[in-house]
Amino acid sequence: MIYGQVLVDGLIVGLIFALVAMGLSLIYGVMNIVNFAHGEFMMLAMYFCFFLWILAGIDPLLSTPIAAVLMYFVGVAVYRVLIRQVLQATMVAQIFATFGLLLFMQASAHFLWKSDARTIPQSWVSGQFQLGGLFFNGPEVVAGAGALMTAAALYWFIHRTETGLALQAVAEDAQAARLMGIDSDRVFGIAWGVSCAAVAIGGGLLSTYYAITPLSGARWALPAFVAVAIGGFGSISGAFLGGLIIGVVQTAGGFFTSPNYKHLFVFALYLLVVFWRPYGLLGRR
Repeated sequence: MIYGQVLVDGLIVGLIFALVAMGLSLIYGVMNIVNFAHGEFMMLAMYFCFFLWILAGIDPLLSTPIAAVLMYFVGVAVYRVLIRQVLQATMVAQIFATFGLLLFMQASAHFLWKSDARTIPQSWVSGQFQLGGLFFNGPEVVAGAGALMTAAALYWFIHRTETGLALQAVAEDAQAARLMGIDSDRVFGIAWGVSCAAVAIGGGLLSTYYAITPLSGARWALPAFVAVAIGGFGSISGAFLGGLIIGVVQTAGGFFTSPNYKHLFVFALYLLVVFWRPYGLLGRR
């Protein structure tokens, strides 16, 4: 039964990683840019939900959709103000742009809200329950379920809507897509907005039980980068699979050895996948 508990806990955590990784993979797949500041949008959403709870008593389950809409427009604004300026620049310039954005957002959060950890001690989903000999934490289960539904909605949006098909067309060949009448600049902005909205939902769900600090987003985004690399850069399905694998490996590694070593197993797995399939499990050569 203990192995079942570890597996279930790992899958719940992995669903959050999967959602974060899918947003990362979306931007890379469409624009070939790695957004190092991805986790900071999650952090902003967590603070947004926390302050709505403090100031207005609005539960995170209600404020999470609001945070997602807000982060969508923030993501579009970031694309238009910053990312669009480095689209044709070298990869080094693009890396410095997004990494600089990461440092700016973290420093601003430290300045505005200090380094104190904030928590929401009581929400609508607080509490624990037992099912079939397994123990579940209410906020974690709801966060995992919310991440799964969001991931499914993101997959549907990309593969079943006209805008999603435009995203795929631009990702395949931006120049050919422009010749077919697709506004690639608009599509790039949508990709950033949707990616930031997705990670904001993850942040809002996490705020029900996870400590909120200026570094909270980075702690979830770093393993998500590994999930993207394992699944295959640009593959939405691969990112989802990679997130689940990372969640189980991290949870099992921390349980059977020590929580201090849980990331060791994650990065060891990453190295194995890189040696075996450098393009990821579901990535293309």
